[in-house]
Amino acid sequence: MAASLPTRFLDDLRRSLGTEHVLAARSDLLVYECDGFVIEKNSPDVVVFPRSTEDIVQIVKLCRQYEVPFVPRGAGTSLAGGCLPVGGGVMIVVTKMKEILEINTRDRYAVVQPGVVNVWLTQALKGTGFHYAPDPSSQGACTIGGNVATNSGGPHTLKYGVTVNHVLGVEVVMADGTVVQFGGPAEDNPGLDLTGVMIGSEGTLGIATKVWVRLTRDPQGWRTMLGVFDSVTDATNAISEIIGAGIVPAALEMMDQGILVALEEAFHFGFPLDAQAILLIEVDGLEAGLDAQRDRIVALCLKSGAREVRQAKTPKERQLLWKCRKQAFGAVGRLSPSYCTQDGVVPRTKLPEILRRIIAIGEKYQLRIVNVFHAGDGNIHPILLFDERDAAQVERVLEASNEILDACLDCGGSVTGEHGIGVEKIGFMRKMFTEDDLDVMGRLRNAFNPTGLLSPAKMLPVAGACGMEQKHPGRRAAL
Repeated sequence: MAASLPTRFLDDLRRSLGTEHVLAARSDLLVYECDGFVIEKNSPDVVVFPRSTEDIVQIVKLCRQYEVPFVPRGAGTSLAGGCLPVGGGVMIVVTKMKEILEINTRDRYAVVQPGVVNVWLTQALKGTGFHYAPDPSSQGACTIGGNVATNSGGPHTLKYGVTVNHVLGVEVVMADGTVVQFGGPAEDNPGLDLTGVMIGSEGTLGIATKVWVRLTRDPQGWRTMLGVFDSVTDATNAISEIIGAGIVPAALEMMDQGILVALEEAFHFGFPLDAQAILLIEVDGLEAGLDAQRDRIVALCLKSGAREVRQAKTPKERQLLWKCRKQAFGAVGRLSPSYCTQDGVVPRTKLPEILRRIIAIGEKYQLRIVNVFHAGDGNIHPILLFDERDAAQVERVLEASNEILDACLDCGGSVTGEHGIGVEKIGFMRKMFTEDDLDVMGRLRNAFNPTGLLSPAKMLPVAGACGMEQKHPGRRAAL
């Protein structure tokens, strides 16, 4: 692959970074041909591993000099092809930039490099009385730089908010190689919210090299419950009852029977395998009001048809319940050799409807679909099981995914809550936004990235720009 790049360009990269930080062998590049969206693959021409902001500046300037496209990547856990190297070029992997630079509990912020794994910051803050609230289900592997790119959520963002609510500032290498800081440790910076513009831009506006994150004080206590239901409808009704009662749990997660069986086979948590759904519910805050909230939630679950509501009586039991939720996706490997996870959002009151439609879509396309999602804020994650070695199954998965996301739009929702658009969902942008909206977004991107060399063919629909459009023209034309 690297043979398509000028030899002088590769030599300059190696001189700038060191040969050990530049990969160009075909066997090495295959590792980086896709992220968690395994349906679409393309290898970069070269992979580089910067260790500092200055390294990234040098890489970007060389790419501009030789007119080579480049794309940033963290741990590769993204699920929409956000770091797919469309058209090849240079992949800038930031996993060697993994330092927690500062923890300041007095002013309630921390400064981290983009390659810091989310859970590392959680572990570093233990015992300080503070934590970093966004906790994606992949937090044991995903990087904070990647969280910034896609505006990741997680189970506890129902109460605390997503990544954009917890980032105070970012240092960014722009598409021309200049270094700019947006925001910083101050709580409220004057002027335009360019920090917010960068968060969720999926690496199309700049490459984050340093992140100032807000720290949240630990709650005094938790009450963690597991509601067991004999029907998915009863579980979704319980969700509406809880939110309708004015209770905002720290987390409200749902898993259906397919996920329960996989988790039980993998980890032996003691789940009732005949249950159709379970709700993992947690409230936190001042101890004084937690028992009352817990009792009210238990009553609402029983009213909605829960068979039982279990309660974690010790921190160890609470940790075990959260372990089962965090490892749900890992357990799916026991069910199928491949899977595709969708990321739609619907109003909470539409959860019963969207789940009925997902079941019908699975039957229509003869696909097994299991569900685990952030039920409290309507962020669904249906997991479509298939074998990517079977082209017919792949096509059915693509068509079924389309219908699920269309159904989310029909319910008044969105096609993404935290996974982003990437290359997978570009065709849906014209369904979600008007041409005027897309024109404004395009002009904003051009202001930050005028040459288009940074993360080309991502997020915004451009004719002929997306590999998915080329490989599946019928699929995209239908959008």
